[in-house]
Amino acid sequence: MFVKICGITNEDDALLAVAMGADAVGFVFAPSPRQVSAQVVFDITRRLPPEILTVGVFRGDLPDRIFDIVSKSGIKAVQLHGNEPLSTVVALADNVRWIIKAVTAGSREARVANQFGTDLILVDAPEPGSGLVFDWSLTDEIPSGIRMILAGGLTADNVAEAVRYVRPWGVDVSSGVESAPGKKDALKLRRFIANARAAAPAEDVTGDSGNDFPYDWADE
Repeated sequence: MFVKICGITNEDDALLAVAMGADAVGFVFAPSPRQVSAQVVFDITRRLPPEILTVGVFRGDLPDRIFDIVSKSGIKAVQLHGNEPLSTVVALADNVRWIIKAVTAGSREARVANQFGTDLILVDAPEPGSGLVFDWSLTDEIPSGIRMILAGGLTADNVAEAVRYVRPWGVDVSSGVESAPGKKDALKLRRFIANARAAAPAEDVTGDSGNDFPYDWADE
């Protein structure tokens, strides 16, 4: 079970998430209360273990701006959280190995999520960042053959139920593990990660399901 902790704003929280067992940490470059600069992220990413996937979250940016921030921040992956077309993914793919395309549950984009040029698809609520849970049955519309990352209102209290119902490849959380906007809570982080992993089918943990997990995110 891949676990991404998003909305990281400081080094202490990044190191805490890693210590608690997160596979990935996310940094928001789009307008948000959790928005951070490329320099801040660079100072954090250089302190993290190489096997941790560092993700930059963008919304509606042109490839040139994304490339610039990727270069300055040291992140390994890009998460596109807007209405980016396939052409943006294609343009990024030449220089960014890992691209996560976010889609809104129940949308047309969700139903054609296998047409974005990446198999890493994050399914979010209609109001991203709202902390609201959506109808998980909408994930039935997601095409097969992708690595689906479930987001949207997840917390330590509901992530196990979500994992058992949806059977995603991974989960993503931000506000659900915070004590205040932009500040992670150690107890919530630990419970969230433990509950997500405990609910995952055994084959998803051992790698026997064909999900290619655990995965080595270290630079090759």
